Amino acid sequence: MKDLVIDSSVVIKWIVPQACSKKAGEVLTVYQAGGLRLLAPDLLNAEVGNILWKYHSFQGLTKSDVQEALEAFKDLEWSITPSNLLLDDALNLAIDYRRTVYDSLFIALALREGCQLVTADERLVNAVSQKLPQVVLLSSWSG
Repeated sequence: MKDLVIDSSVVIKWIVPQACSKKAGEVLTVYQAGGLRLLAPDLLNAEVGNILWKYHSFQGLTKSDVQEALEAFKDLEWSITPSNLLLDDALNLAIDYRRTVYDSLFIALALREGCQLVTADERLVNAVSQKLPQVVLLSSWSG
């Protein structure tokens, strides 16, 4: 089984159909077939909740759809790492690459675990991938 850090930009594509949802679905399919172990910092929970709130508040997703999406997210088995264990490395990465600490927590976890971070955040990938090739754009991921 392969470890893979996934950020909320990929998770939301499992929940709300949008660009690259099909590719995100491939990640989910490999996970569901037992080929992946999903890793994330504990920040993922708050990020997914906040994205669902935004979709409800500004995009018209119904409250029942939000609740259903949240339950589907909570049903996934994640290996969650407390952010405080990653914070020193994340802050250094944020400073070095001029990225947010939020994004850098995911990078720090991928570096710590020796695996890829898959994200749909193209600006993040463009900012770090030359020196950190384990940060991979969702559209380029191959399981």
